[in-house]
Amino acid sequence: MTKPILDFEQPIVQLEEKIEEMRELGKAIDLSKEIAELERRTDNLRKEIYSNLTRWQRIQIARHPLRPTSVDYIKNIFTDFIELFGDKVSGDDPSIIGGIAKIGGISVVVLGNRKTKDKKTNLYKPAAIPSAEGFRKVTRLMKLAERLAKPVITLVDVPYNVPYAETDSPGLANAIASQLSEMSALQTPTISVVIGEGASVAALSLAIADRLLMLENSWASIVSPEKCAEALWGSLDFKEQAAEAMKPIARDLLDLSLIDDIIPEPVGGAHRNHKMMFEILKKKLIVELKDIRREKTEKLLKKRSEKYHAKGVWRE
Repeated sequence: MTKPILDFEQPIVQLEEKIEEMRELGKAIDLSKEIAELERRTDNLRKEIYSNLTRWQRIQIARHPLRPTSVDYIKNIFTDFIELFGDKVSGDDPSIIGGIAKIGGISVVVLGNRKTKDKKTNLYKPAAIPSAEGFRKVTRLMKLAERLAKPVITLVDVPYNVPYAETDSPGLANAIASQLSEMSALQTPTISVVIGEGASVAALSLAIADRLLMLENSWASIVSPEKCAEALWGSLDFKEQAAEAMKPIARDLLDLSLIDDIIPEPVGGAHRNHKMMFEILKKKLIVELKDIRREKTEKLLKKRSEKYHAKGVWRE
């Protein structure tokens, strides 16, 4: 299978392929100096390209089919994971994965959006938008965490989707509203991490937390740049301009005080070095957990309420 390559990654990939070719030739003749020089040039080019990415390019990285998913993070940074199923009302929604786990010796409830692999291409399909059962499942597991006095960690990765009338018939709107209400008042520490895309209300429902973090190349907005381009310019050709106008990437949202911190990624993005990304996120979560668990519940709820009431700008 050929690995997906983004347009702006082409020059780097070409140099990496050249290095591999020279290493093969190096088995017969000494090319160590030439290889070292080419590696130096590749490193410099990699740093130059990835330190000057546009907003649209970062969104492309957030959508990369080889980017680690919630399931990957749960498997690689948590231990003793026990998956829990069902909403205790009508069934289970597999688009949500959740259960009890440990990280750094701390017992938590972890939840995330599930992406699945296409068997033909071995690439990840976009996360399914949760149904009413999915939102009720999230609520049930969060309330379980509250009863057991366990912190909640959510991993957000939801593409943009427009709810259709037929999907609302099983009670989707009510399930979403209940979920938003429950998470905002949950009497246990909550940490939310946008690991890829954070679009639409499906992402928001997992992101009302005491600590809202974003990976360096993730984005979050109620609509996608494509939908914004269609609405404002009537054409997808303006998606890059829409991304610039929307300011949806992690750096923008931190500047607007809408998130609490940015988690750095390996140079080139999380998809280029899964192992390093797992280590970075694990260390960050342990630090945040140790800090937030010191807060008394009453103070935690007060600070959470003040935090969200202070967001935004308005005029009377």
